[in-house]
Parts: sequence; structure tokens; C-alpha cells
Amino acid sequence: MSVKIRLARQGGKKAPFYRIVAADSRSPRDGRHIDQIGIYDPTREPPELRYDESKMDKWLKHGATPSDTVRELLARARRAAAAVKA
Repeated sequence: MSVKIRLARQGGKKAPFYRIVAADSRSPRDGRHIDQIGIYDPTREPPELRYDESKMDKWLKHGATPSDTVRELLARARRAAAAVKA
């Protein structure tokens, strides 16, 4: 079973928000998932990204592959956190 960390769309028409989930790569985008890791809300200003770092690290250590979008969101969040610390 190949596990991917990806976005699952929630919310209404023209008001999306996304859950960051660990899911089997064969399951549909909004289908069954193994674990919810966080949320991403692009409709807020600035866009809101919250995730549980321990869960994210756990799944990455277990070999889960982040999607391109999730990889970019994590990189942005880590850059922003580094800028705040500096």
C-alpha cells in the first residue's frame, strides 16, 4: 500500500478549504483517508495553514510521499517559520 500525503477538498461551492490527509494512493481525492494531519484554507487573508508536525514527521518517516502541492505548502510554512525565528 502506497501512502500519499495530499489535500482533500471540503467546504461549499466557491468556498473551499482543504484537509491535509494521509491516504492510500488508490483512494479518491475526497474519499477514505488514514489520518488527518492538518488544514489549509486559501480563502483567508493570508491563507491559513495548520498541521500537526509530529503526525507529519511520523508519516514521512513511514515512507508517505507528499503531493506536489503539499510539498510546496510545507516548504512555504517552514520558510515563514525560519524568517520569524531569525
